[in-house]
Amino acid sequence: MDNELIVFLLVCIPLAGSFLLPLVRLISEETRNLTALLLVLASLVASLFMMPVVLTGETVTVQLAGVNLFYADKLAVFMAFVSSLVGSIIVLYSFGYISHYEHRDEYYFMVVLFLGAMMGLIFSRNLLALYLFWEITAIACWRLIGFFRDRNYVVKADKAFLVTVFGALMMLLGFIMIGTQTGSFDIGIIKKVLAGKHLPNIAVMLILLGILSKSATVPLHTWLPDAGVAPSPVTALLHAAVLVKIGVYVYARLFVASFDIDEIWHTIVPIIAGVSALVSAGAALVETDLKRIIAYSTISQLGFIFLGLAIGNNIGIVGGLLYILMHSIAKGGLFLCAGIVEQNAKTKDITRLGGLISVMPITAISFILCAFSVMGIPPFGGFFGKYMVIAGALSGDKMFIAMLFLVGAFMTIIYLFRVFVMIFLGESKLSLQNIREGSNVMVFSVALLAMLSVASGIFIKFPFDFVQSAVRQMTGGLL
Repeated sequence: MDNELIVFLLVCIPLAGSFLLPLVRLISEETRNLTALLLVLASLVASLFMMPVVLTGETVTVQLAGVNLFYADKLAVFMAFVSSLVGSIIVLYSFGYISHYEHRDEYYFMVVLFLGAMMGLIFSRNLLALYLFWEITAIACWRLIGFFRDRNYVVKADKAFLVTVFGALMMLLGFIMIGTQTGSFDIGIIKKVLAGKHLPNIAVMLILLGILSKSATVPLHTWLPDAGVAPSPVTALLHAAVLVKIGVYVYARLFVASFDIDEIWHTIVPIIAGVSALVSAGAALVETDLKRIIAYSTISQLGFIFLGLAIGNNIGIVGGLLYILMHSIAKGGLFLCAGIVEQNAKTKDITRLGGLISVMPITAISFILCAFSVMGIPPFGGFFGKYMVIAGALSGDKMFIAMLFLVGAFMTIIYLFRVFVMIFLGESKLSLQNIREGSNVMVFSVALLAMLSVASGIFIKFPFDFVQSAVRQMTGGLL
């Protein structure tokens, strides 16, 4: 099959297929659920097929009506693999979690549409196309966060929508400035026109506002903990696999792989990331709502990814990209474990829980294994990403920033152990008689993510080699 067609289908199968799900529901709910999973798996399989293609150094450009619409290189294929892998597991988990709620047709439609839009954004070569897919994800997230229709939940969904759309409009202004200056919105053409010149600082600032709002970086972070009112597979999708990773991906695509920016941004962005990591970690230490704690943890861990990408040297960039993979797997597992706890214990308040390991042993073990990766405990996958990010800061003579992140890493260990102990160990404050594990498919999903968190560290050579090759391509300016 033609590589251009594969990339086109990688994007269009979930994007267009999502609109067929309400019709497939007329056959049966099981058929709709399976179709939703297959649509996402199609992107996963296509990204796996493209890996050996891009590893040869080949890049693939898809034209539509004479416009360079999609572009596949190592960075794009890596991100598509991460998003579709974790997205597939989340859709599978949804079979058990969402089965007794209303609005299931809309749920699967929005989840698959969201993942399809993410694929479109990842492979976009045109800035306007990137913005279009960016906004489709915002609409899907708005509906998913307000899934339960309670007025308070809808208000929080509106808040997430308004914050991220405001950032997106600022980003669009930055894109228009670049397009006006260069006469094109094609990323490859813009790069050639600029020919090593720095992007205007105003354009960089506007684009960063969009990136930081989507990735919930302090002070544009408050919408993300509030999004915990959504169903747990949605929060896993938003916080771990896809949504908040959009910002760091676009940062890598534009400011690492494509355009040169003023040296001052290599200091400003790490400082913002460090403050965000510490503030959110501090909030996680005192919060008692399980999903809000994990959400604050996401904000904190994104700071590590931003540090790696922004520090400007190869070791930091490799560490940042590695941590995108490791954090997506492990944090997805934590949120899905939280969903099992919340659905069966009927509470998210960790002060009201305890002793659940006796009735949820697989969930408890999966939680702590995923937590070890987020903490950066060797030999789990998260250790290698965090180590390289901090090593990149040190090799870039940013000792103070590296120390900030070391403190943040220590705080991560404290608050995640606190959560594990208060939920799964000690004496229970609830009657455990009617509390049990989740459904088989839910337990399988969290166990799979836990095993991947372990395996990604043990077999670190495979993702490391791919990411290192991707970084050489990015910094070599092959677009």
